[in-house]
Order: sequence, then C-alpha cells, then structure tokens
Amino acid sequence: MVEKIVIIGSGPAGLTAAIYAAREDFQPVVITGIDAGGQLTLSTSVENYPAFPEAISGSDLIGLMTRQAERFGTKFIHDTVEEINLNVFPYVVRTSGNQFETECIIIATGTSPKWLGMDGERRLMGKGVSSCATCDGPLFKGKDVVVVGGGDTAMEDSLFLANFASSVTIVHRRDRFRASKAMQNKVLLNPRIRVLWESEVVDLIGTNKLGAVKIRNHKSGEDTLLRADGLFVAIGRKPNSEFLRDVLPLDKLGYVQTTGDVMTGYKGVYVAGDLADHRYRQAVTAAGSGCKAALEAREYLLDLQFRKMQPGTP
Repeated sequence: MVEKIVIIGSGPAGLTAAIYAAREDFQPVVITGIDAGGQLTLSTSVENYPAFPEAISGSDLIGLMTRQAERFGTKFIHDTVEEINLNVFPYVVRTSGNQFETECIIIATGTSPKWLGMDGERRLMGKGVSSCATCDGPLFKGKDVVVVGGGDTAMEDSLFLANFASSVTIVHRRDRFRASKAMQNKVLLNPRIRVLWESEVVDLIGTNKLGAVKIRNHKSGEDTLLRADGLFVAIGRKPNSEFLRDVLPLDKLGYVQTTGDVMTGYKGVYVAGDLADHRYRQAVTAAGSGCKAALEAREYLLDLQFRKMQPGTP
C-alpha cells in the first residue's frame, strides 16, 4: 500500500501538518519517534501559545493536538525512522520495524538540547531545570536563576531572563565567552547578571524542585553551593537530522537547508519546525511551518492526482 503522506515527527510541527492533511482526507501516517511530542512535552507550563489564557502544560497541549489529528483520521506509528530513500518513487521510509512507501513526506523531527550529563538534570526537568529560556523564563519572575554556557544562546537567554529574574548567574568553564562582542557587552553591562568564570555546575540539589547548584572552580578546585530556583542549560542544540545526512543538504550545524520556507529540492518532500529553524524555535512558529508544509503537500498531491487521471501525462 502506498501512503499519501508520511509525517516524521510528532511535535507541534508534525501534529499541525497531520491535522491539516487529515482534514483533506489524505489519511496521513505520523511516525512519532522515540520522544513522542518532542521538546514541548518537557515544559510544565506553556503561557504563550494562543487560546490558552490560563496556560497549559506542554504534554497536555501535545495531547490535545494528537487527539485532534486522530479525530480526522491520522494513523500514529510509535517507531523511529532510520532511513529515507528519495531516489525512488514512491519514496521509501524505513523505521526500525516497518517500511512505508509514500507519495509525500513531511519531516518534522526537531532538535534535541545538549545537556551537561548529570543525573539530576532528568530528575528535575520541568522542576527548575530547563533548556528553553523563552519558554520558561516568565515562570521565574523575582527568582534567582543560573545559566550555563558561553555562546550567543547563553547571552540571549541571560538577557531575556534578566527581564524576569531577580538575579542571573552565568557559569562558564572558560575565561572568556565565545559569543559575539556585541552580545558580550550587553551581558557584562547588565546589573542583574554576574559571571562565574572558569567554573562548571557539578551537581543539582533538590528532590521535587531545584533548590541549589554546586559549582566547581577550575583554578582553585573549590566547590561552592549557590542557591538557585532555576537552571537553564544553554550549551547548544542538536538537530535530529542524522538520518538525513547524504539525503538532504544540511548546514554546518546540521539544520536542513530549505528552498523557501518548507520546500526541499525534491517534489513532495517538505521540512517543518525546528529542524530547519535555528532562530525562533517556538511551538507556535513550528506549528505555523507545519501548516505551510501541509498546504504545500496538498497542492502537490492534488496536482499528482490530476496527472494520474490524464492519459499520456508524464
């Protein structure tokens, strides 16, 4: 059986694409991936997604979007894509346990944050530990937070958090930032932000929520305990694009390069969400690009259907 649309990924981009495609009766197949729902499920309170004035948890929002997609006939496969073949048509999508032939593919596998590698990170995820300042920053109004990192993302996160938190402490393992000079200057001149140079976070204190972080100074070897309500890890993100290497063009960071908003160099193959967006990385922008991908897919499939009905049409 040849599917009309296979959607790879089940975050806001993939689910929005599924809702639009299913309403057009294309009966999309969504391959969820290992972490069904994507990074949004790690947010305990989403306050900036339209239509939820009282906020909603990320997992609840994903749950509602999934139910909406199912209502219109989306089929969900809980598996992980290992390979796609765009050199044949119908295209082939291979997972760990299945193989699908399809006329159209929407890829929305998103990104994964890079973590420090401590056990406490997973235990306290959504309980003070976050990788998204723009998602969770407003929840820390009047509180003390720590940011780990030294690049532009860490600078941007620190400046954003300084609008809400009473204090922001940047912990950086080197004696200088990697960020642009302009971003560094903004950070160093902000009275709410201080920097602990040549230091790293080595432990997180707290059971049900973060209470403090243990910081080790590389020069002295001394450990100190710093009270903290929030820890924001800003050491980078990794696009989930490994299975696309040698299939689609990737930039030096691993993000898929598109032609236009969501188009690739292949007809009927589209990319949506953070996988092609290293700038905005918001649930609402991911959903918007999922909508665009589905609308492009609709035009493509209708044209394909029309061509099939015309005798002799190449």
